[in-house]
Parts: sequence; structure tokens; C-alpha cells
Amino acid sequence: MPRFGYALSQYDPIVSVRASGRELNVSPKAAREVCTAVKDMKVSAARAFLEKVINLKIAVAFRRYNKKVAHRSSLNGFHAGRFPRKTAMKVLEVMDNLEANAEFKGLDLDRLFISHAASHRGMKMKRYVPRAFGRSSPSFRTLVHIELAARER
Repeated sequence: MPRFGYALSQYDPIVSVRASGRELNVSPKAAREVCTAVKDMKVSAARAFLEKVINLKIAVAFRRYNKKVAHRSSLNGFHAGRFPRKTAMKVLEVMDNLEANAEFKGLDLDRLFISHAASHRGMKMKRYVPRAFGRSSPSFRTLVHIELAARER
């Protein structure tokens, strides 16, 4: 069993809480953009934002991976965006764990801000698609690690 760490510096266990989702089957690019969008939000505001993304009300700005991405009128300050529903659902599950950890520690949920939100590429699921004339083509899928940490302010 691998031992996973956090890419988080200056973690104070008294006023901070963290949670992670490991080896999630979501898009690494969408996970990066969703984590960038929820960072520095209150936990309640981030939850509302992710629920609106799942319901296709607000788009997530795609700042880095934006080639051939349509413009969205719901975005302010940036033009290109998408609705990564699957990724938003997985980040919401990690946020549920974050809130449960905060309740266990006795932290106030109304004063929690997301101080760290990161996604990292995990292992590759390798498979091969058979092609004509006895050949095959690789069809790899990259899994994702998602980390969230919150602090009381």
C-alpha cells in the first residue's frame, strides 16, 4: 500500500484540517482548473459553486487548458470555460470529508476557508485497443489525486 503525503507546507493541525481523494478517475486538466477555482473560498461558498457547476449554472474558467474551449457568458474576468461535472462531484466528495474532519476536530465550519487545493497526476491505467492487421493502439487513462486543506480565520 503506498503512503501518500500532502503537497502542503505550513500545516498547523490546531487551526487547519485536510482531506484528500486518491486515484480518482477524472480528467487531470479539469481537476486542476476546479481546484484553482475553489481555492481561497469559504467552504460554504465553494460547496455552492460546485453545486452550480454540476447543475450547469456557472462555468469553471479554464485558464491554462483553454485551446478550442468555448466562451461562457457566466464567467467574469475570463472568457473560456467548461462545466466539468464529474470532477466537481469528486471534489464535492472530498469537501464532504474535509467538513467531517473539521467537525471531528471541533472547528467552526462558518469560519473555514480553503487554503490549499491541488491536483496531481496519479498512476496510468493502461489498456490497448485492437486495430486492423494485428496491430494495437494504446489507450491510457491517468488517475488523479485531489487534496484540499482549510484553515479557520
